[in-house]
Amino acid sequence: MSSIRPWRDIARRPCRQIMVGKVPVGGDAPITVQTMTNTLTSDAAATIDQIRRCEDAGADLVRVSCPDVESTSALREIVRAARVPLIADIHFHYKRALEAADAGAACLRINPGNIGSSERVAEVVRAAKANGCAIRIGVNAGSLEKDLLEKYGEPCPEALVESALDHIKLLQDHDFHEYKVAVKASDVFLAVAAYTQLADAVDCPLHLGITEAGGLIGGTVKSAIGMGNLLWAGIGDTIRVSLSAEPEEEVRVGFEILKSLGLRTRGVRVVSCPSCARQGFDVIRTVQALETRLGHIKTPLSLSVLGCVVNGPGEARETDIGITGGGNGKHMVYLSGVTDHHVQSDVMLDHIVALVEAKAAEIEAGMSDAGEVAEAAA
Repeated sequence: MSSIRPWRDIARRPCRQIMVGKVPVGGDAPITVQTMTNTLTSDAAATIDQIRRCEDAGADLVRVSCPDVESTSALREIVRAARVPLIADIHFHYKRALEAADAGAACLRINPGNIGSSERVAEVVRAAKANGCAIRIGVNAGSLEKDLLEKYGEPCPEALVESALDHIKLLQDHDFHEYKVAVKASDVFLAVAAYTQLADAVDCPLHLGITEAGGLIGGTVKSAIGMGNLLWAGIGDTIRVSLSAEPEEEVRVGFEILKSLGLRTRGVRVVSCPSCARQGFDVIRTVQALETRLGHIKTPLSLSVLGCVVNGPGEARETDIGITGGGNGKHMVYLSGVTDHHVQSDVMLDHIVALVEAKAAEIEAGMSDAGEVAEAAA
């Protein structure tokens, strides 16, 4: 059956599915959003507190750095406290990978070529198998192997893909197949080209990222351009937005990228105008306040906030709840795309929040009833 709006369809790249703890990655699973803590992992309390904020923002997976034995020693407590699977970030020292696997990490982020000898790689694979860990191969343009830089002269898509394939072979030689791969670069063109080539060469899930993307605004733009291109092409099974910002902001940006492409629908999708002299209320401050006050809503629904009647009615007809600015502090409220009632400026904000919360509760109740019907019919 053809889609009603084929110009909006995204055909996901077929790939194997792996499990990262209880979270499926790849195949027909939703594209997961992850981030990374920036606390000292050895400080379990601070790390758990930051993980909790990331979970509240919607993170599906959280990565923690394990550079030393103090970090892997604290990891067991952190894993017990976390509500989402944790990925242990390992560089160079294979024993940290063994310790992290034993401590309950759901995934190990490694470059097998950096771990050392074939026997050390074999030890890491044995630990991963024994503890049910997945492995994420992390290739980065900033840390390519010396022989590849000599061969290609500079980081390029072919070098990143060759590095990834070399690392994959190291795992496959030890009969390990529960892996996902990233070929990250801070250069958007390089990253997109490398991922596009890799997508054609392997059947495993791909972890997307534009590494060292920058601050909140610049990094968001670069990440949206790079990952947006790939996701639109159906490439990518889990994403991390790398920002010089708090990790919960990375999660929020990641979800906004997926929501804009219709790939995830968590929370309130806000449609709002940039505002102008025609606005009947302060659109910018209203949207800022609504985004803050509606951050707790996890139910997918849409809200339009338009300052005047030029585009307002048309946009409001396409959203669950809408408000269009009018004259004399009197604004029109739309419910399910239909004009419903007016609201005054002084109570507008509280009124819209109440409407969104009520709509979310209604949707959740409907989903619960549908589930009970399906269960009864099974």
